[in-house]
Amino acid sequence: MAGRRTLTIIKPDAFGAGKAGLILALLEQHGFTVKAARAMHLTTAQAGEFYAVHRERPFYGELVEFMTSGPCMPLILERDDAVATLRTVIGATDPAEAAEGTVRKLYAESKGRNAIHASDSDENADRESRFFFAEADTLV
Repeated sequence: MAGRRTLTIIKPDAFGAGKAGLILALLEQHGFTVKAARAMHLTTAQAGEFYAVHRERPFYGELVEFMTSGPCMPLILERDDAVATLRTVIGATDPAEAAEGTVRKLYAESKGRNAIHASDSDENADRESRFFFAEADTLV
């Protein structure tokens, strides 16, 4: 469902610090419904494939290392204008620049350990959702 669903990942820093429930509650307060969720520990190959779009960027190795440092929680969320709304709710990548009340302002440690991933387009939301979930997992 283009426009109504998006993918997010509660990253290892926030998941390991016990912030997943708080983040989920905040997302639900903003009208999101969880359509699929799982906890998992990404392998280096999985993280490398998921973030392959960043392979040539200087932070790629650090990002893959971070995303494999502990369990994370991918989720498919649903609401109207899901991608844009989620990106507003999570805030700027750097928590020092994030708006008050956003996920990253509240729960991120730094620009690199920023608590949460969010798809940046409907196309990427669809592709990223299929990376973590089979279609049958999302028929809730």
